[in-house]
Amino acid sequence: MEGSLLAALLLLGLLVGAAAGAAYTRARRGWADYQTARRAVPVTRRAAWLLIRAVTTKVGVVALLLVGAVAYAAVAPEADSDPAAPQPTPASTSSPKTQDEPGDR
Repeated sequence: MEGSLLAALLLLGLLVGAAAGAAYTRARRGWADYQTARRAVPVTRRAAWLLIRAVTTKVGVVALLLVGAVAYAAVAPEADSDPAAPQPTPASTSSPKTQDEPGDR
């Protein structure tokens, strides 16, 4: 009886020890991964800000070029117009009287 009880307790101790050892190994690996990620965050954050700054700069340059192109198109003379063609004259602001107004007499 003592032999079988001793064998059962030994088997139970081995199972509990194996489970505890696996949990300890998993916890150590998780802690090591956490430390690695924690050390990598500032480097990654710095790289992300550098990428954001580069993209923002490129978008700003493109926006300035577009604004410049629109401004140039708004004030530049038309390239296809004929300079010898007669230009329209402004209309006269005074209109001829067509009817006598009651206050004119």
